[in-house]
This record gives sequence, structure tokens and C-alpha cells, in this order.
Amino acid sequence: MNLLFDLDGTLTEPKTGITRCIQYALERLGQTPPSEAELVAYIGPPLSQTFASFLGDGDPVRVAQAVTFYRERFLEVGMYENEVFAGMDETLSTLVAQGHRLFIATSKPHYFATKILEHFDLARHFEAIHGAEMDGTRQEKADLIAYILQTQELSAAQTVMIGDRKHDILGAVANGVTAIGVLWGYGSAAELAEAGAAHLVQDQPSLQRVIHSQG
Repeated sequence: MNLLFDLDGTLTEPKTGITRCIQYALERLGQTPPSEAELVAYIGPPLSQTFASFLGDGDPVRVAQAVTFYRERFLEVGMYENEVFAGMDETLSTLVAQGHRLFIATSKPHYFATKILEHFDLARHFEAIHGAEMDGTRQEKADLIAYILQTQELSAAQTVMIGDRKHDILGAVANGVTAIGVLWGYGSAAELAEAGAAHLVQDQPSLQRVIHSQG
């Protein structure tokens, strides 16, 4: 099988870095930022959507400035305020050994995703790391997955998307790809099921069993 993995909330726990960078960006724009607890729900969606909801005025210039400020801190320190979920390296190694082809499919810019995966020594498990461009191109999961299927010449029927938020699931469904929702991230069972996840898994052994059942 071809396995497309989301990054944040699926392979790694990025809460500290992401929430602090959002707070930093909003402070730079003169806004009083929400608490870390309030920001947890915004881990996963594209940054432009997140800042548009906080700024409220719909001004694309201010949204773009917020994204720039976010990346300013993220590049320096935020991307490393992160940790790999326990057991994930072994899980990925097992899947590769079983003959599956692994790819990253994240709405995060692929430049940052590559640096994070290399930092945590996970990049070696993946044939390719796919993400958005810095200008926001392919930040929507449906567009990204379509791009991956085309450029990697993958059959949708032989491909599975694995992620923790509805955006991962909706993007998979839009492309005829089976979606597995993981419950150790930031999306609830209700969110993932409503989006159309074919399977929900509580832990990594369950994920491996479901993948095995897919052939």
C-alpha cells in the first residue's frame, strides 16, 4: 500500500511550537493572543485560515503578515519545540519493512516539514515529503493529495491517508483515497467520523492492523 502520513498530531506532538508561534504573530500585530489551551484546536488547519479567523477583518495583507511573523519564530525555534510520539520510529520502520511505500502529506510547507523530519531522524522512512509551498499553494489537503497521486503515479485505490484532523480525511475522500483517523492527535472521533474516515484507531498497533487489513 501507499501510505500518506500527516505530520503534526500524527507523527509528532507540535503543540508548544505551534501555539507559541501563533501567539508571537498575533502579539506582533498588536493583538492579545489566546491561551495555549484555546489554540490547540488550531493545530492542523492551514495557517492562513487560522489567522483569518483570529484577525476577523478578512484583510489578506494582515493575514499574510501574520503568517510571516509566525514563520519568523517557527524557523528560529518553533519547529523544534516538538517531539515524536513514542514508538513512532519503530512503527514506521515496521511498515517500510512490510513493503509499504511511505509519503508525507502535510499542509505545512514542505521546507519546514523536511527540516523537522530530518531533525528527528524520521525522513529516512519516506520516499518523498510533500507539503504546501510558501505562497500557500497546495495547503488544502484535497489539492495536495491530488498532486501526490499524480506526481508519484499512485493509484488512489491502493493509497491510504493517515491523519488526525478532518482536513486529512476530507482531502482523502475527495480523491477516492481510504482515510484512517488517528485518535492520539487533535481531532475527536466525532470530527473524523463525520468527515468520512473509513477507520478510527486509538494507537499505533491498531493502525498497523488496519493497514494490514487493507492489503
